[in-house]
Amino acid sequence: MKKSNTTKLSNVVVLDSKTLEAIANGEKKFDNRLNNTGRPVNKKSARQLRLAQQDYYETQNAKFVNGNTFKLNASSACEFHYTKNADGNGGALFNGIGSHECNIDYIGRTKVTGYTFVLNKRVKVEVNLKNVIFTK
Repeated sequence: MKKSNTTKLSNVVVLDSKTLEAIANGEKKFDNRLNNTGRPVNKKSARQLRLAQQDYYETQNAKFVNGNTFKLNASSACEFHYTKNADGNGGALFNGIGSHECNIDYIGRTKVTGYTFVLNKRVKVEVNLKNVIFTK
């Protein structure tokens, strides 16, 4: 009679039928990865640069809408902040001491437009969110 040699393997995983069905249906990852393609991300690719730029513009817009104080450029001495109207339509820009500067009628992804009156003439105001510097 021959004796069968059995070896215990340490890296073998025994799965029950529920787990096998979940893996087959795609509900559970077999190798414990969560939505990972397994490839490294090329941070210098055109797509990654575009996504980083879109994320930057989105954060700039969110900071503006939330009312964070900002300067128009690095050499500007005056700080401004945006405040929404009570009805939710539009808003206004105020300077650092709370004085009204202009009314805002449009907030885009990277551009904010508004108007103010100087000597009874309507003057258009445009703020480029790419160039503003948030102070806080």
